[in-house]
Amino acid sequence: MAGRDLGVSAEDPRRDDMGTTDPATAGAAGTDGTDGTDGTDGAAHMRAAAGGRRAGGAARVGPDGAARVGPGVFVRLKMRLVAGNLRGSTQRMLGFTLTLVLAVVVAGFGFLSMAMLRMAGPDVAADTVTVLFTFILVGWAVVPLLAFGLDDTLDPSRLALFPLRTGQLAAGMFAASATGVWPVATLIVMIGAVVGLAGGVGGALLGVIAVLLLFALCIVVSRLITTSLSGVLRTRRGRDVLAVSVIFFILAAQLPNLLLNGGLSADPQAMLRGLASVLRWTPSGMAAHAISDAGFLAVAELALLAVLAVAAGWLWIAALRRALVTTDASTEGASVRTTRSLLARVLPDGPLAAVAVKELKYARRDPRGRVGWFAAIAVTGIMAFSLSRDADGHAGIALAVGPACLGAVMIGLQSCNAFGIDGRSLWMNATTYATDRAWRTDLAGRHLAVATIAVPLLAVLAAVVAFLAGNLLWAIPVVLLAWGVLGVGLGVGSLTSVSMPYTVPERLNAFTGAAPGQGGVAFAASFGAMIGTGLLALPVMVPVGLGLTWVSVLAVPYGLLVSWGGRRVAAKVVSGRYPELLEAVSKAA
Repeated sequence: MAGRDLGVSAEDPRRDDMGTTDPATAGAAGTDGTDGTDGTDGAAHMRAAAGGRRAGGAARVGPDGAARVGPGVFVRLKMRLVAGNLRGSTQRMLGFTLTLVLAVVVAGFGFLSMAMLRMAGPDVAADTVTVLFTFILVGWAVVPLLAFGLDDTLDPSRLALFPLRTGQLAAGMFAASATGVWPVATLIVMIGAVVGLAGGVGGALLGVIAVLLLFALCIVVSRLITTSLSGVLRTRRGRDVLAVSVIFFILAAQLPNLLLNGGLSADPQAMLRGLASVLRWTPSGMAAHAISDAGFLAVAELALLAVLAVAAGWLWIAALRRALVTTDASTEGASVRTTRSLLARVLPDGPLAAVAVKELKYARRDPRGRVGWFAAIAVTGIMAFSLSRDADGHAGIALAVGPACLGAVMIGLQSCNAFGIDGRSLWMNATTYATDRAWRTDLAGRHLAVATIAVPLLAVLAAVVAFLAGNLLWAIPVVLLAWGVLGVGLGVGSLTSVSMPYTVPERLNAFTGAAPGQGGVAFAASFGAMIGTGLLALPVMVPVGLGLTWVSVLAVPYGLLVSWGGRRVAAKVVSGRYPELLEAVSKAA
């Protein structure tokens, strides 16, 4: 039935037009490791999309009367999945709207920025576009790894049970990758380079071709990387390696800023020129110079760019064929230590200790917990080295306060969705938490676990930023202020945890921030927690930043007060809307 609805010949759904059998789909059913539920659900969506195509009269009919599945079916499948995730949820609809507005802003700002390069010199404009195109290409290669698990079409095993040839899957996945607000925003930004660099009608035509080829290369490279690493990304060790790799990538991306702040290059234009010269014969460099040159060399560069895109596509299809018939090790068991932690020995037995110990285990064992801490430490470290001195080389306590408070805010964001990792297991709390006090104790245990890790980390950070700022005595007010901001962040996180909860998927990538359709809610919760923490912490941050260091003594009591108040309000809220909270954190991933 699935093969007939998908439009594949009933004689042998795995045979291609030449009569050969594709080994990918031939062995997928028995070896891909995907359960039947996922395949059935996906097939249902695919049947609906294919049926809609036949109903619209646009289907291609083969000799046996079956409609052939083209890329348009995958596009409609993705649109149906997005629409289905948004249906019946005001929060997800608002989150999607926020994402859409943000994408429009990025597209408009990026297009105008690229177009305004026409006012600069030709060499500067070409060098700038070369660097920006490189960032776009690298971003397309890295960001899908972070979204692995958010978008089911990124995982080839989700489509392994479909009776389709590898070529059909590749074409459909390519079309699905190009569908969405962020791909369209990226394409609009890249088209802005044509406006900023092209010198005539011929240059504009070659520029459009260059942009389309580079955009296609971005998609194919992202698919090649995610498909090749799909098996690794399902294992815990692979997710941990990815977490460390992405952190190093973020640090490397900040290298130019660190060099400029360190005075190693007094001429940013010279640095831009040198960087662009290194990237000249990369795909992004060839695309940028093809737009600006518009000559025979530009045609040759476009031909080479097309060859690279085709070669990457061939490698992707080969990796896809291999991934569809290769089992993964994501279900292998592992030994778990059962020794009691130090915190469990210190605290008396009870709900507070149980929750705190559980959260510490999540932070130590669960990749989803570790990644959040890695990201907070990495961002804070970057800011500490970047903001330790101003442009003139002078230091001040404000430059020490900034990184420390930012680190406290980033760590506080770990609690902005306190119940997300619990998922469906949160229902067990309903059998034991009958009062507001029980929920306050639960939140207090979660905050205690965060503080157990964060307090010594912030102390070390305060000492580092004080040393970089040139006065070790500043470490005392800085650490007191950072602890106070942490308390404010925990209190605000309690409120966002019950007002904007979302699911943190249990599988695939540790960077998966939310279940499909909840990305906007996750962004709104994190952004709201960050803004709320910053606003509530202003009464203690501003005086210390201005030099009134004695105010830092009040920071810790102030943070404890805000944290206590946040727990009380959140406990009252969750008691009245526990079913909605459980539903929000139990979405299917």
